[in-house]
Amino acid sequence: MPITLPKDLPAFKVLREEGVMVMSDRRAERQDIRPLKIGLLNLMPKKIQTENQFARLIGATPLQIHFSLIRMSAHKTRNTAAAHMEEFYRPFQAVKNEKFDGLIITGAPIEHLPFEEVTYWDELQEVMDWTQSNVHSTFGVCWGGMAMINHFHGVPKHMLKQKAFGCFRHENMAAGSPLLRGFSDSFVVPVSRWTEMRAAEIDAVAGLKTLLGSSEVGPCLVEDPAHRAYYIFNHFEYDSHTLKEEYERDLANGSAVGVPVNYFPDDDPAKEPRNRWRSHAHLLYGNWINEIYQSTPFDLARIGEPADAS
Repeated sequence: MPITLPKDLPAFKVLREEGVMVMSDRRAERQDIRPLKIGLLNLMPKKIQTENQFARLIGATPLQIHFSLIRMSAHKTRNTAAAHMEEFYRPFQAVKNEKFDGLIITGAPIEHLPFEEVTYWDELQEVMDWTQSNVHSTFGVCWGGMAMINHFHGVPKHMLKQKAFGCFRHENMAAGSPLLRGFSDSFVVPVSRWTEMRAAEIDAVAGLKTLLGSSEVGPCLVEDPAHRAYYIFNHFEYDSHTLKEEYERDLANGSAVGVPVNYFPDDDPAKEPRNRWRSHAHLLYGNWINEIYQSTPFDLARIGEPADAS
């Protein structure tokens, strides 16, 4: 089954050319089936690139997905055309009375700031609290995941002396988790961050469980059943060239950053990078969508009721 997207959204054409099943919202309305309603709260500056990355992953399952793009209400992006934002995005305040089967909260390039200094922190806290009554399952990604685990549990983020940047080997620490169905015991994951969450501080919180981790860059994926949430601090969703683009951007900005670790063949930026995480990216988000499908109420209005948390 396909993912439902507006026909004029750039991701519609990109995914269709890649062989992903996509369906216009007009055609989807004629089908007698309830699609899963998945929201993307997109905090990244390159909105279209991020839309494509997540739509590609959640659109690869055999289920029909209605994909909704959400933005912070007052924050104005400077990197995406206003016309695109106006046509395809709705502010959080316009969707807060709706319910969603799933929500992805992306990262944002603001990790150097204390959470409370982020201009939209108050509204983001409102969003995170809102997920407990209006979203069946939430996926916080990179800074978005750090924000969630801090908001709900007080786990702090810590600045790194140098950027964790490249493809790092991770271990499957919970092979029995439905979210890791089909995962190898060991695999590489793209990492791009100046901050970290520490294993000891996560382990000290009752109810949190680390599912994926690395001896080099720490915890990667944390399950929070009480809040029906997952927090992932790294980037399965990245395209093959995303780290390359970030490396070139950092160089152009004069940032003191090294060549992404274990990414370019022979660590040579002149060589074409190889994607060694794509299959696990599809497994992770496909498993998440499947778990939502298996457990979400058929009646959207029942999402957030006490039985939903069981």
